[in-house]
Amino acid sequence: MTALLSPVGTVAALPAPAGNRHEDRAGNPSDDRVESERLAAGFVRGDEDSFALVYRRWGALVYSLAARSLGDAREAEDVAQQTFLAAWRGRHGYHAVRGPLPGWLVGIARRKIADAHAARSRRTELAAAHAAREGSGAPGTAERPEAALDRVLVTQELRKLPPVQRHILCLAFFDDLTHVQIAERTGLPLGTVKSHARRAILRIRRSVAEGCPDGVA
Repeated sequence: MTALLSPVGTVAALPAPAGNRHEDRAGNPSDDRVESERLAAGFVRGDEDSFALVYRRWGALVYSLAARSLGDAREAEDVAQQTFLAAWRGRHGYHAVRGPLPGWLVGIARRKIADAHAARSRRTELAAAHAAREGSGAPGTAERPEAALDRVLVTQELRKLPPVQRHILCLAFFDDLTHVQIAERTGLPLGTVKSHARRAILRIRRSVAEGCPDGVA
């Protein structure tokens, strides 16, 4: 569970991905609509209690969208927090006549999810470049033509890896995490992390070796 702290000091608990209790209950649709409109109005006014209730009511929805798209609980938590903080800061941009508050929140969430995917792609590129440099073993500021080829090949092969292996390499290269730390971050057994990392690196090395012209590798 992660705490969400708003700019005005409101704290709410981040909903679990499934089975979490929240404020949506089966009942009279008219009553539910009135309650949603009341919460939205308080939220736009900057009422802290309304912010907390909005978060508890629709936090699980935003989290679930992020978790399904990203496949990573920690990233989903970050996206959920970014979504609600962005909504709070931009609350005066919400207008009820354009649609209900949950739809507006989902729109923000989708943009934050897209940003998370873009950041993940950048990490993949950086990890590939780092792996290529490590594999070349050649210091110096001037990049050799074959080093550029290595980087292209590594990037392509990194994208072909299974998501779990790609994620582990990104954590190792970009976040500079040890195998133990990666196991703690992902929840995978330590032996599984080591196995995935070893197979992924061997696959990339083979790809680079096979892709280099004769006399370059």
